Amino acid sequence: MTNYREILRLNNLGILKKDIARACRCSRNTVANVIKKAEEHGLGWEAAIRLNNNELAERLFSGNQVSPVYKIPDWEYIHREMAKSGVTLSLLWAEYCEGCRQSEEIPYKTTQFYKYYSDYIQKTKATMRISHKPGEVMEVDWAGQAAVIRNTETGEPLKAYIFVAVLPYSGYTYVEAFLSQDQSAWIQAHVNAYGYFGGATRILVPDNLKTGITKHTRHEIVVNKAYQELAEHYRTAVIPARVRSPRDKATVEGNISVISTWIIASVRNQQFLSLRELNTAIHSKLVEFNDRPFQKKEGSRKSVFQKEEREFLLPLPEHPYELSVWKIATVQFNYHITLEGGNYSVPFEYIKQKVNVRITKRIVEVFFSGNRIASHPRLSGSKAGQYSTYEEHMPKNHREYVSWNGERFLNWAEKIGEHTKTVVQLFLSRNQVEQQGYKACMALLKLSDTYSALRLEQACKRALSFTERPSLKSIQIILKSGQDGLSQSEPVTSLPETPSRTFTRGKEYYRRKEED
Repeated sequence: MTNYREILRLNNLGILKKDIARACRCSRNTVANVIKKAEEHGLGWEAAIRLNNNELAERLFSGNQVSPVYKIPDWEYIHREMAKSGVTLSLLWAEYCEGCRQSEEIPYKTTQFYKYYSDYIQKTKATMRISHKPGEVMEVDWAGQAAVIRNTETGEPLKAYIFVAVLPYSGYTYVEAFLSQDQSAWIQAHVNAYGYFGGATRILVPDNLKTGITKHTRHEIVVNKAYQELAEHYRTAVIPARVRSPRDKATVEGNISVISTWIIASVRNQQFLSLRELNTAIHSKLVEFNDRPFQKKEGSRKSVFQKEEREFLLPLPEHPYELSVWKIATVQFNYHITLEGGNYSVPFEYIKQKVNVRITKRIVEVFFSGNRIASHPRLSGSKAGQYSTYEEHMPKNHREYVSWNGERFLNWAEKIGEHTKTVVQLFLSRNQVEQQGYKACMALLKLSDTYSALRLEQACKRALSFTERPSLKSIQIILKSGQDGLSQSEPVTSLPETPSRTFTRGKEYYRRKEED
């Protein structure tokens, strides 16, 4: 199925229709039609981002449409004519359109005509001159030759893999060594390359390695999830080179061979004990490489980049992209999920649901059915059992409990009497953290609803006469046994009514009856 959502996203980034067609594996006519339909429906990317692909298809197209039958040009004739001096593709298209008019057939539009001619060239192994615009493309790949560092403990040699990124317009190059070619190294290499160039290109051309491209067939391109997130973060489009088509990233392929000689081979006799030492040497050689004058034209890679290309790069985001890890978690009965010893709250309506969790170095985000339902700063430290809880995620009765604090408990106790206040002060101070005493204070508050405020004050007074540090249980026993000295029939002193609270889970616990 056509990826309408990706077409609209790339169009919003200003990517050319021909490049969108390559990225989404569809014809340029399809791309143009989708963009036209979106404009007719007033459907911009801001609205489309909230819809999935099926919903977009329903919004854009109603009913089945009969595709027109176009006249297929004679590509062999056109290719022969292109070899003649002064003949251009636009001239041949105009002649093709005139022939279609006379025969009353439907001609291809220019974009389709150019694309199909390009496809014909590729099939016949013909070559075309590829021109690049400044700041448009960054080609990336791993060099075939690896460098070597020494393990400081065993002395064994370790391979260091060389990442290369090139801006084809200027040839400006970035090189860095990594100890592996895994997903983390691949993503970090791109982040560092963008930082080195001081901006991002609108198109990213990688090879078809699994850390970048999950699937690449004639009809479908599936970009690795983390790699797609990187592209969206830097507002770029991933258009991988076709399988076994090195011409699609000819610049980086050519630079790799030069870099193998200019940088890697030049440091072959040096001994490096860490990756930092190796990258310091590589950076020094990289400066020389980019400053090296061209042989057949004026300037160098660096001078062309600074004068002609830098200003066309997209500005970098405020924060560099962080590699994320996705996990699945189940929301527990206390409306929290547990990850790596930390507990993070989600809205209590999602209790017992499975949620997707995106984890970076700084943030933990929780998603349900593609929608983000919670976001927390990532808990740090080795202490297990840490909690990050937002009050709005709690049921209403739990939020009322949280609204109590030490000062409020003391004010409430003072209205009852000095002995009750003394007991509350003891409950709040007996633990290292004040909040640990809130539960006992709340239980003491409930006793005033059950037995009256006057009886509670007398019970606290009697408990203090037994010990300087009475417990909640001793006060409960005094009230139950009537040792407070007041009969049940004696009048009680009324206090301001406190809201009824219960923390026993009932059948309504997992439903929200009213809007909070």
